[in-house]
Amino acid sequence: MDRIETDTLPALPIPFTRWFAEKGWQPRAHQLELLARAEAGESTLLIAPTGAGKTLAGFLPSLTDLARRGKIPPGSAFTGIHTLYISPLKALAVDIERNLMKPVDEMGLAVTIENRTGDTPSGKRQRQKLSPPDILLTTPEQVALLLANTQATRFFKDLKYIVLDELHSLVSSKRGHMLALGIARLRRLAPSLQTIGLSATVADPMDLQKWLVGQREGEDRHAGLVTVAGGAKPNISILSTDERIPWAGHSAKYAIPDVYKHLLDHQTTLLFVNTRSQAEMLFQELWTVNDENLPIALHHGSLDVGQRRKVEAAMAANKLRAVVATSTLDLGIDWGDVDLVVHVGAPKGASRLAQRIGRANHRMDEPSKAILVPANRFEVMECQAALDANYLGAQDTPPVGHGTLDVLAQHVLGMACAEPFDPLELYDEITSASPYADLSWERFEQIVDFVATGGYALRAYERYARIRKQEDGRWRVSNPAVAQQYRLNSGTIVESPMLNLKMVKRGAGGRIGRGGATLGKMEEYFFEQLSPGDTFIFSGKVLRFEGIRENEALASQAYSNDPKIPSYNGGKFPLSTYLADQVRSMLADPDRWHELPDQVRDWLALQREKSMVPKRDELLIETFPRGSRAYMVAYPFEGRLAHQTLGMLLTRRMERAGAKPLGFVATDYSLGIWGLEDMGAMIASGRLSLSSLFDEDMLGDDLEEWLNESFLLKRTFRNCAVIAGLIERRHPGKEKSGRQVTVSADLIYDVLRSHEPDHILLQATRQDAATGLLDIARLGDMLRRIKGHITHRALDHISPLAVPVMLEIGRESVPGEAHDALLAEAADDLIAEAMS
Repeated sequence: MDRIETDTLPALPIPFTRWFAEKGWQPRAHQLELLARAEAGESTLLIAPTGAGKTLAGFLPSLTDLARRGKIPPGSAFTGIHTLYISPLKALAVDIERNLMKPVDEMGLAVTIENRTGDTPSGKRQRQKLSPPDILLTTPEQVALLLANTQATRFFKDLKYIVLDELHSLVSSKRGHMLALGIARLRRLAPSLQTIGLSATVADPMDLQKWLVGQREGEDRHAGLVTVAGGAKPNISILSTDERIPWAGHSAKYAIPDVYKHLLDHQTTLLFVNTRSQAEMLFQELWTVNDENLPIALHHGSLDVGQRRKVEAAMAANKLRAVVATSTLDLGIDWGDVDLVVHVGAPKGASRLAQRIGRANHRMDEPSKAILVPANRFEVMECQAALDANYLGAQDTPPVGHGTLDVLAQHVLGMACAEPFDPLELYDEITSASPYADLSWERFEQIVDFVATGGYALRAYERYARIRKQEDGRWRVSNPAVAQQYRLNSGTIVESPMLNLKMVKRGAGGRIGRGGATLGKMEEYFFEQLSPGDTFIFSGKVLRFEGIRENEALASQAYSNDPKIPSYNGGKFPLSTYLADQVRSMLADPDRWHELPDQVRDWLALQREKSMVPKRDELLIETFPRGSRAYMVAYPFEGRLAHQTLGMLLTRRMERAGAKPLGFVATDYSLGIWGLEDMGAMIASGRLSLSSLFDEDMLGDDLEEWLNESFLLKRTFRNCAVIAGLIERRHPGKEKSGRQVTVSADLIYDVLRSHEPDHILLQATRQDAATGLLDIARLGDMLRRIKGHITHRALDHISPLAVPVMLEIGRESVPGEAHDALLAEAADDLIAEAMS
């Protein structure tokens, strides 16, 4: 549909015009245009800056339609929900209910509005099924549960609108794939259904426009688009400080006194960090310097729901001066009295920064104010790149991508729980969802067979027969208990489990004993990167990794002076491709260094003097000795995940070449490898070829061999098996322990690898690992980019650019934040050496 002319925009019902007049406002053009498109029967994507009234625009079609309908007389036939509002965050659904009820009450509209999330009491959720509100505010997980209910047809038969808030953050994950499948079913239950997508940050609008409507083979179908230009440019700055900016580290403790001064100077401040551990640390540090006793609160997903709701209510009532938060508050929360956002640590993405900045001065015509606080010198450049991107309006939201198979299996089971399904009808419905538009019939049949039998290798076990084929060809759940188990276990968020680290003894012939003391707990992420025989440090001990048994990691005493320490930091946002490229561009252009603080500019100048600064598409490799070890540092600037995979594959190749690598550590910006052989001399003599070392073929056999040896695929399989419903976490009245889930998954994984290597869940596992934990596509792009552009510098000692990654070595023997005091002890020696 072309843009609607202003003189044809619809007239609002009288309660609305009166309300706008009493407020001294006028409806904005984009709000009326979206209303006109909705009344013409068109689904629409609205892209508008923060504070432009997206929420009111999204609900205007619903509210005006409900106002014209009026109150339903008592005793009337059952009426299902009219509008479904879907949010990526529970907090946002609660916030929208509060903000939407105000105009509804002020206009006197006979409209009922309720929220439904995992925090909603079960009694209220049951009542909603019997007496639905007009507008239900909910999350993707609740939509899936409602659709799997036998009353779904009745509940959704009158559904007219779906409003999808912060659409960009919903669509690109497994939650988005689950939601796309759910909306495909809703279109069948309510054929006249229209969707309205709302977003402030979109890299590719057409991607979302296609996601919003049903796809049909041979047709180019997409929703309409309304965009809002303008909005006040944000006022963003990088923290100005007289303190020394650290060369490495993640805590930004150096900046706490300066940050506190900004809290004193502003009415209400939101402080964003990227991880929960950073949030806890920053909160404690601020309380340490809080001489004025400012009311400061903490908000992240691990906190009790009651505590989170208290913080949100206090914030809305202007009772807090500051809130330290993770991503739980970075989407859409409308607190107009927030006048400053402080982002501690690099944002990792331009769109994420724009989203978080929008929480300050949540009004279109007033500039948001934000201060970026880099934790180290590399992060200064990343913050500057993100700041520049924001002013340019650049976006780097991820694409929708292809739908995952484990989510599809869960959906097929859910549809069988609702009612028996015809496979041809369900296939047509599923392929109307954008992420699954290319799904082949053969792959769909594999999924149905998996849900029905568990697959060829498991079909002998009755417990995996969750659906059965009826005489009419339709599939139904095999028994009522299956539906109950589905309701308990549906969803796509699988918590990362911890493993007990247990000390064991090696007996005669290398046999591992079962006894021994428990040393502590670490995330599975760490152990997934180890192979049996690798050494690592924990609790001040050098240990030899022996393997994983059930939910325990086993280690024996080791006496190596050079323990391998593959460092893996789970839970952090990956550095976006766009920002990585911008940092490389900034490094390669000394004319842009004037944008950076003196400390960072001098650091780069010193690097140019002592070694070199890489060009934009060049890979710099530095080698140098230090102590009894030899080091090689590479600077790909492709993010921690890609560097972690690169480190694993490079060390395997180097070992075959006789370079004797001992370990590596990866950061978002660089990769450091250390060993016993002089790698610089090996490169100079031709015994170690950099072009061969970094060849794309490492993503073939080397990758396959490493994956087969590591525990990474086994752990990824566990997550896929849980989502697909093969492994159940919860049972009526009890929940499986992490140990029980792991044991079940490990046994099934071993059986499938031996007897059915092309099993649908093994396919899903490899797809997951390639796109998530390994970042293989990005690594492949990097290897192609640097081909023929690798430069080696053989140095006598460490370079300034290498200091940050060298400080990581030994510091992160286990995931988590390090104490800056410990970091500083090693930093002074390294910095002095680099500057000598």
